[in-house]
Amino acid sequence: MTQSIPRQCHTPVKGSAERRGGPVVVIGAGPYGLSVAAHLRAAGVKVLVFGEVMGSWRHAMATGMFLKSTPAATDLSAPAAGGRLADFRHERGEPELTELTPIPCEVFVAYGMWFTDRFVGEVTARHVTSVDRAPGGFTVRLEDEDPVAASAVVVATGLRPMAHIPQHLLRLAPAGPGPDTVLSHTSHHTDLSRYAGQRVAVVGGGQSALESAALLHEAGAHPHVLVRSRTVRWGATPAPHRPLIERLARPASPLGTGWALAGLCHAPQALSRLPAPARLLVHHRALGPSGGWWLRARVEGVVPLHTDRHITQAHLADDQAHLRLTGKGGGRFRFTADHVLAATGYRIDIGALPFLPPPLREAIARVPGSHAPHLTGAFESTVPGLYFTGSLAAPMFGPMLRFVAGTAFAARRITRHLQRHAPGR
Repeated sequence: MTQSIPRQCHTPVKGSAERRGGPVVVIGAGPYGLSVAAHLRAAGVKVLVFGEVMGSWRHAMATGMFLKSTPAATDLSAPAAGGRLADFRHERGEPELTELTPIPCEVFVAYGMWFTDRFVGEVTARHVTSVDRAPGGFTVRLEDEDPVAASAVVVATGLRPMAHIPQHLLRLAPAGPGPDTVLSHTSHHTDLSRYAGQRVAVVGGGQSALESAALLHEAGAHPHVLVRSRTVRWGATPAPHRPLIERLARPASPLGTGWALAGLCHAPQALSRLPAPARLLVHHRALGPSGGWWLRARVEGVVPLHTDRHITQAHLADDQAHLRLTGKGGGRFRFTADHVLAATGYRIDIGALPFLPPPLREAIARVPGSHAPHLTGAFESTVPGLYFTGSLAAPMFGPMLRFVAGTAFAARRITRHLQRHAPGR
């Protein structure tokens, strides 16, 4: 059972000698934060975890959503045997999930909470308001508690603060987008049934857009998906027992089949040694937008899909969104909707992390051509003792870090480094 760590367990802010013996603070209690914390605690490193366990999965996913990943690519990284999704299911007397069994988000959330109880221990459900450098480490300030002295900080907050909505759509919500305005982002929702009976423009062509459209339709709304590309891509149905020749030609990996994806998963550290332009090219193009194979029957032929549609203008009139679009052959189109749902993804930008004050942000070197932090092979930034993991590290180590499958690589590397460099043990 997770609960706040008692106040007396926090390391109060003292001088540099005491601070160097302080704990490692992990900010974020999703798959990456939990995995890093589990490995650190098993290694004997003092660690405090701040955040709501599986918070983004509980509050930024609409009810009824499934994971796109297969069960084999959905295990959090435990420091010992017995921490897989299959172990969780077995302990509860439930059948093991297979490649042909899409995983409901609520099952993954329950797994994450079980993992926390078994391998992490207590998590403080408090928001970190700022991280400041101090002699011998950092001062971590919380929303309603005394500041904490930390020898090192691991940022594992996920992408929610970096939700991206194209600038021309923001004119639809002058006071800011949200569920109660004409414009929202998919990360704003846990329940899409509020739009029953409404005409909804879903902007995007990836999993988030397509699954949101299916849920909207099934809740009685009238979604239309506006896709920039000329086609909608779908994942292939898994074949659990492929012939040997197929497995050699297109080996399996947590990201899919093929030698390129297998290489990215097998040696993410090699990608970090490439020039920044090459890394960013891989980051942006390795896995384009697509829908899960199991979702296709709920969308194709059921929900209108408007491909090759580019929104050029958007304005608000009579409480509706009026969109102007261009399309095939330079054609011009108009579309009116009661609500616009932006399934337009996230932009990695450490400037969007509210707890990093300007002096600290400015000291963090970026990957050239991006707003992502430049990291060492141990996930440490150019500010000694400050680490970033999860999607924030994907521009350095490749697309595997955008998925749960990257937790083992990150947790082991960060833990090995902190075992040597964090005296707070």
